Amino acid sequence: MPENRGVVYEGPGEVDVESIPFPKFEDPHGKKIEHGVILKVVTTNICGSDQHMVRGRTTAPKGIVLGHEITGEVMETGSDVLFIKKGDLVSVPFNIACGRCRACRERNTGVCLNVNDKQPGGAYGYVDMGGWVGGQAQYVMVPYADFNLLKFPNKAQAMEKITDLTMLSDILPTGFHGAKCAGVGVGSTVYIAGAGPVGLAAAASSYVLGAAVIIIGDKNPERLAHAKKIGYETINVAEHDNLAEQIAQIVGEPVVDAAIDAVGFEASGHGHPNEAAPAAVLNALMDVTFVAGGVGIPGLYVVEDPGAPNEESKHGVLKVRFGKGWSKSLHFHTGQAPVLQYNRQLMQAILHDRLPIAKIVNATVIGLDEAPTGYKDFDRGAAKKFVLDPNGMVNKKAA
Repeated sequence: MPENRGVVYEGPGEVDVESIPFPKFEDPHGKKIEHGVILKVVTTNICGSDQHMVRGRTTAPKGIVLGHEITGEVMETGSDVLFIKKGDLVSVPFNIACGRCRACRERNTGVCLNVNDKQPGGAYGYVDMGGWVGGQAQYVMVPYADFNLLKFPNKAQAMEKITDLTMLSDILPTGFHGAKCAGVGVGSTVYIAGAGPVGLAAAASSYVLGAAVIIIGDKNPERLAHAKKIGYETINVAEHDNLAEQIAQIVGEPVVDAAIDAVGFEASGHGHPNEAAPAAVLNALMDVTFVAGGVGIPGLYVVEDPGAPNEESKHGVLKVRFGKGWSKSLHFHTGQAPVLQYNRQLMQAILHDRLPIAKIVNATVIGLDEAPTGYKDFDRGAAKKFVLDPNGMVNKKAA
């Protein structure tokens, strides 16, 4: 049996690469299953959602194997797997979904009812998401494989575009979901809070959906410079108090058709000391969204935030001006992106050179042992999307 090593959360601010058990066909409770596959991981990415745990802003226990953005090669299949074969190169949606419950049948795979006994929805290597082992490792088990996995039609072609295709597991469908739910379409003007990878993915998605003007706001100069280089309009929210005025300078009026929160509950670019900054972001988005427009909220929010600045926000209670949203007839959409709704179409856009997402998010490939450094650099706000190469398969391809 091959050795398996993975990225393990050791406590606030600490991750390490350790030997971990080789995956078995078992659910988190130790029950034998035959609907899964074991993957040799080709790429697995560091996500901003992982950083929430590593910063100690969740109730994640020490010892959890991290990683929910996974692309891999099938090594072994359970006896109930009929359509995925050994050797297939596949993308793994970060949502774990059974494919059988009402939510899955309605394509709401982010809130599957059967993969998590604590709440709807499951994910790999994430707190309160069912206990499934994460994929920042050399090998990982994926359950309900026939339903969950997206097979790439041409393995050699996929390996040539692997740094783009690895984004299909989470950030690209998440950004697309935020843009679509906000109502972005042909000729739209769009404001996106957050110039991290999800914000850039939302911007890229807005472009392919037909947006005329795409504006990204952040307080990180490095990330804003990268966004500007890619071709998006930018606003440094640390330097400007009045967001509407800045938007007016770009589009000629102080409103946009659609707004996207790509920051989530650790937002820090708005608000005042001891104020829950995410509420300030959401309130700002409501202020600048045209009447009857949409606010997409793919940024992560949690029920419990032990690192929050006040008691209310520690329990997910934010001072959002809901009356403002109601009075403007705005629509809101929150929650995990149901990746299976979007990943096949987005795969085709990548394979046919319509969506160079690796360039847009500045994909940077590093080895598994470099993961702790990658986490630190990402935490400092590096304008990069770190892609782990646990088995040296990307480097071999490049060579």
